[in-house]
Amino acid sequence: MKATDLRGILGYMARFRDRLFVLSIDSAVLVADNFRNLLLDISVLRSLNINVVIVHGASCGIQRLADQLNCAVSDLEGMGITDSPTLELAVTAANRFAHDILEGLTETDVRAAVTNAIVAHPAGIRKGKDYAHTGKVERVDTDFLKILLAEGIVPIIPPVGFDGNGQTFRVNSDQAAREVAESLKAAKLIFISTHNGIAEGGTLSAQFSVAEAENYLRDRGTQLTADLRSKLEHGLHACQKGVQRVHMINGLQDEALLGEIFSNEGVGTMIYANEYQSIRPARKRDVGVIMALIRDAVAAEELVPRSRQDVLDQLANFYVFEIDRNVVACVGLRLFAAEECAELQCLFVSQAHENQGIGGALIEFSCSKAKALGCKWLFALSTQAFNYFQQKGGFSVGSLEDLPSDRQSAYEASGRKSRILVRKLSA
Repeated sequence: MKATDLRGILGYMARFRDRLFVLSIDSAVLVADNFRNLLLDISVLRSLNINVVIVHGASCGIQRLADQLNCAVSDLEGMGITDSPTLELAVTAANRFAHDILEGLTETDVRAAVTNAIVAHPAGIRKGKDYAHTGKVERVDTDFLKILLAEGIVPIIPPVGFDGNGQTFRVNSDQAAREVAESLKAAKLIFISTHNGIAEGGTLSAQFSVAEAENYLRDRGTQLTADLRSKLEHGLHACQKGVQRVHMINGLQDEALLGEIFSNEGVGTMIYANEYQSIRPARKRDVGVIMALIRDAVAAEELVPRSRQDVLDQLANFYVFEIDRNVVACVGLRLFAAEECAELQCLFVSQAHENQGIGGALIEFSCSKAKALGCKWLFALSTQAFNYFQQKGGFSVGSLEDLPSDRQSAYEASGRKSRILVRKLSA
């Protein structure tokens, strides 16, 4: 592990220590080559005092057993009809996978226990069809799980449930994981499958608010594969019921779990329940982050060079854009009260968060702030981003006369020949 990776993890430790993550692992991941690496990543979480509950699937194991025994399967996912032979296969496959997880965690000195924490009842008869041994989660035995967690034991929950008479039912692992996360008030529910997350036009959608997830399901949910749609639906429900973050990551990708949790940009898709993004005034502790953020842009002559002392001296003019408490963008707003205008300065968004509307949000924030301070127009100087300001930011090309007098002399002395851009602020 590189020192920079370790520092990144350490930065999250205080936030995640003693919090609970529910990991929902698809069976396709359990049979993949990266499975052992995933278990190592889980051991890293435990070493950081992050509590973990594992819910796993069984469909790959069911299909494998069915092929070996040359028998038909009535349902693989725990959502359709489960006949008696399929239930037997499901129980055998679930036990095998639970043992594999136990075995792998034991190798990393992580204590774990397979549980019967899912209380289920029959799914019943729907539209005239008897779903036989398919079950629906009735409740989660949270007292049992909390006892294990208090002792530092990782609960492993197979995709089967039991009723009060000891009958066994096949349940869907996505639903089970969601119910566990909601019941235990988990900080995160993480779906680990063979998908990177939800892609739009070939580009990964890094994050959804609850409202955006609802709209996506309504407008484009039918375009998703059944397993991705299931995860988005259950993830949305979890967020609506108090789970702060739901993640969808690719368990075939090495270090995906750690990369999603311990980095600003993540590697998959996230649904967030509470206010995730915010613009706030910069603080002294942000100066180093701002300097690191703009370093490459300054080197490329996109932004005016600024020293650390320059930023410190002008700190009252700076605002930062946070994602999950991490600064990913900044902007400066310098007031010229006598001329009733303000300058938008040092607008920059990290490369990992480009094309997500952050730059536009900072421009609109600056306009609102300037207007509240009595300004009638906002101006910006740009050598390379003037198209963006015009096409996305509502600015038009201005002239030297549009600048305050002392800014005119500084403009000419700089020799940068920046494009002058102006945006009038509505009354």
